[in-house]
Amino acid sequence: MIGADGAQLGIMSAREAMQKAQEAGLDLVKIAPQAKPPVCKIIDYGKYRYELARKEKEAKKKQKTIDIKEVRLSPNIDTNDLNTKVNAAKKFLSKGDRVKVTLRFRGREMAHMASSKHVLDDFAEQLKDVATVEKAPKVEGRSMTMFLTQKR
Repeated sequence: MIGADGAQLGIMSAREAMQKAQEAGLDLVKIAPQAKPPVCKIIDYGKYRYELARKEKEAKKKQKTIDIKEVRLSPNIDTNDLNTKVNAAKKFLSKGDRVKVTLRFRGREMAHMASSKHVLDDFAEQLKDVATVEKAPKVEGRSMTMFLTQKR
């Protein structure tokens, strides 16, 4: 049994503990029910729950969620279009997001998948000062994907 001020009150029956809690105008809460004997504490349960919720909320505030942004390319993309996509990816990376670069193949482009890998390599090369390749280009069905993350 632990008192409201944090002092140890020793081992006592549940009835005595409830009586002491009621005298103090507080609640009796089992802190460690699996211990032998169970450990109980006299606290204001509403205040205790409020403090827990507040701590949880503070911890949530400090978390940074990392989103995955996607940039889609095609195998016959022009230089200026590629530069535009590179700038978009730079903006995403500067905000702390991961970037998924997808090279989509349609129709007869599927026959030249291996020769189109240079598009993704050029993309990564242009971003090498701000990003690192997290996952190398990999073929998945009708597309080739690669993941980039911000350099630390």
